[in-house]
Amino acid sequence: MPILVERLEDPFAWESNIMRAQVRVALCLAAAVLLVPGAGLCLGQAIEAVARPSRDVTLSFLRPGRIKAVLVKEGDLVEPGQTLVQLDDEAEQAQLKQLKAQAEDTIHVRAAAAQLEQANVDLRMKEWAYERNAVPKMELEHAQLEAKIKQLSLELARFENDLNQLKYLEAKVRVNQMQLVSPIAGRVEKIMLREGESADGVEDIIRVVKTDPLWVDVPVPVGQVRAMKLALGGKAEVAFPIAGEGQENRTVMGKIIHIAAMADSASETKTVRVEVPYEGSAPAGERVKVSFQAPAGSGGAMEKAEVPLSKKPPGRKE
Repeated sequence: MPILVERLEDPFAWESNIMRAQVRVALCLAAAVLLVPGAGLCLGQAIEAVARPSRDVTLSFLRPGRIKAVLVKEGDLVEPGQTLVQLDDEAEQAQLKQLKAQAEDTIHVRAAAAQLEQANVDLRMKEWAYERNAVPKMELEHAQLEAKIKQLSLELARFENDLNQLKYLEAKVRVNQMQLVSPIAGRVEKIMLREGESADGVEDIIRVVKTDPLWVDVPVPVGQVRAMKLALGGKAEVAFPIAGEGQENRTVMGKIIHIAAMADSASETKTVRVEVPYEGSAPAGERVKVSFQAPAGSGGAMEKAEVPLSKKPPGRKE
C-alpha cells in the first residue's frame, strides 16, 4: 500500500495559523464587549430590552362590596391621593355617625366626676362627725369606701370614652378603605369593574401606570459591565423604533439608576436599569435597543484590553 507523506514547506506554519486564529477570536470578542476609544458607544449590536412604566400598580379593595361609582375613565391622568373608585358605603356612613356621637359624648364622664365630688363631700362630713364622736367608725369606713368606688367609676367612664374614640377612628379607617385612591401620579391604564358590579375583596379593580420616566431593564453581560465600568448615573442611549419603513430609530438619552448586585449565572448577565424621560411617542412595553457610554475621563476600555499581535511563535527563528 502506498504511503502518503505530506510535505510542510514551513515547520512553523501550524503555529502561525493558530496564533492568527487566536488573534481573530480575541478581536471579535473585544468588538462585542469593549468600547471604541473616544466614541463612548458599544461596538456591534446594541442590547435589546423592553421599556416599561417606572410604576405599575393594580388596586383592589380589602373588603367585598358593590361598586357605587367609578370616578375616572381609561386614559385619564391622576394625581396621588385622587379617589378613583367608590364602594357603596351608606350603612357604614350611618354607623360612623353613631360612633362619632358616642366618641364625642362626655356625659358619663361628667356624671361620674359629679358623683365622686359628692362622695368626697360626704366623706369630709363623716370625718368631722367622727372626730367629735357623733358617728360610729363603721359609717366613716363606709363613706371612705364609697368615695373610692366613685373614683374608680370616674376612671372607668374615661376609659370607655377613650374606647369609643378608638372605635370611631377604626370605623373611619374602614370607611376610607371603601374607596380606591391613586398612590402615584400617572395614567389610568385599565378599569376591570364598573358601577353596580360586586367586588369580592381580592379582585383587581383598576390599574394605574407611571410612564414618565420609563424604565428599561437591560441584561448586560458581566464582562461588559466590568469592561465599560458601568456605574450609577452613567449615560445610555435608548433607540425607540419609528413606524414606517426606511426610517431611523429615535434615540433618547437616559441614565443608569440601578445595577443588580447579583448576576444571573445561567445567562452570565447583570440587570442594569436605565431611566428614560417619556416623550409622548414612546409607549411602554415597546422593544428598544440600548447602548452604554463609557464614564467621562476613562479614555475607553479598549486601552486595557490589548491583544499581542506581534508576539512570535515559540521557537520560531527569523
